[in-house]
Amino acid sequence: MYFEVPALPYPMDALEPIISSKTIGLHYEQHHKGYMKKLRAAVEATPEAGKSLEDIVRTSQGEVFNNAAQVYNHTFFWHSMKPGGGGVPPKGPVLDFLNRDFGGWEGFRSQFIAAGMARFGSGWAWLVLEDGKGKILSTADAQTPLTTSAKPLLTADVWEHAYYLDYQNRRDTFLELFCDRLINWDFVRKNLNT
Repeated sequence: MYFEVPALPYPMDALEPIISSKTIGLHYEQHHKGYMKKLRAAVEATPEAGKSLEDIVRTSQGEVFNNAAQVYNHTFFWHSMKPGGGGVPPKGPVLDFLNRDFGGWEGFRSQFIAAGMARFGSGWAWLVLEDGKGKILSTADAQTPLTTSAKPLLTADVWEHAYYLDYQNRRDTFLELFCDRLINWDFVRKNLNT
């Protein structure tokens, strides 16, 4: 068994001023890598040690599930953002998808922010593809669409450690800026096509 937290797809300061390098450092180095450390300890010398991370997420429960799902969700989150991203996606399949299933960029944006704001406590806001249709959903704690029939396309972390140093209790501001200035539409397009 060898699991490793993937390197960030950009330098720790690349998302400033939206997300500070201090927040990225704490979030990635302490939280994300901390979940991996706990996962390794929990699956060592068990049948799960030979499985992929995705298979562990789909088949485990309790401590193993919580840590594996958090590793998966966080990795997905880092790739859901890029410097200079966000806003209306370029013309093409992603914009067509948003127009078809959400009435356009503004419809997607308002539903995505609402899902993140409606999550009481810790969790995630997701853009998914389910039964051929785009949907917005929110999951609690470590829950992930990977355990359902939905295909994840994009996520925003709404655990407080994702935004509190930069925005305190203003989760709405964090989600607005995530949508307007960070979304990696190339990642969404890749997920739509696979």
